[in-house]
Amino acid sequence: MANEATTTALNDLISPLVAEALFVASEKSIMRNIVRNFVMPQNSGKVLQVPIYSQPAAAAVAEATDLANTAVTTSKADLTVSEVGIMTTLTDLSANVSESDVVRDLGRLFGEAIAKKMDVDLLTLFDGFSVSIGAADAAVTPALIFNAAAKLRTLGLPVDETYAVLHPTVAYDLKSGLTNTFAGLPSDLSNEAMRNGFVGQIAGIKIFESGNMPNTGTGGDFKGAVFHKDALGLAMLQDIKIATQRDESMRATEIVATAVYGVGELHDTYGVEVLADSSIL
Repeated sequence: MANEATTTALNDLISPLVAEALFVASEKSIMRNIVRNFVMPQNSGKVLQVPIYSQPAAAAVAEATDLANTAVTTSKADLTVSEVGIMTTLTDLSANVSESDVVRDLGRLFGEAIAKKMDVDLLTLFDGFSVSIGAADAAVTPALIFNAAAKLRTLGLPVDETYAVLHPTVAYDLKSGLTNTFAGLPSDLSNEAMRNGFVGQIAGIKIFESGNMPNTGTGGDFKGAVFHKDALGLAMLQDIKIATQRDESMRATEIVATAVYGVGELHDTYGVEVLADSSIL
């Protein structure tokens, strides 16, 4: 039998077909958009001091009676910035033989990594709220959201700037309660949860879910929160920056992503920690 020039015999001459790069799914950062943001100018130090005024009260006065002086005081919250970053070294050989734009791909990955770090840093602050509702051995319910809403509205906080953030597995139980265990109920909120898989608002509070929330105990214990945007602050000295630097002796390029920011609690009473245990973890 004659020798054949098959694809197996000539495999060294056939280049592999490389499909478009597939990125590991990365959740978009949500916390940055629902907390109070501050921009720090360059050369302004490492600490941003946020003055917080007391809330004076007006009183009735009789005609032609002098008003008494009211003391107006301030407290402060300090947001200390620090640097976060990630780097890798891409050799010229790797870049030259690759069939995709590796620098662009790595830049995207690193930018998403820093955005996730920022989200985690803000989500971790939920544990610092003094007021806490829920339990580590119980699922979240709509009643808990209404409970937190009542506490915040008592302070006179506008509901249109108040948010709830829960872990997706905790939010599952909230949706289950709203939909009669996913059988459906004759209500707009139940229909919305059944149609789109998310809860828009409860008690006027916008509900968000984040898988970036750290597990705070065993099993499915997560600490979410209901809070006004002034409860937490984000001070940004340098936004996410992607840069490259040549290293000729290594015949390579360093790809560096950095950001300089600080997070902290501004108003402790403006947030309510919601502790819950997921029924599906």
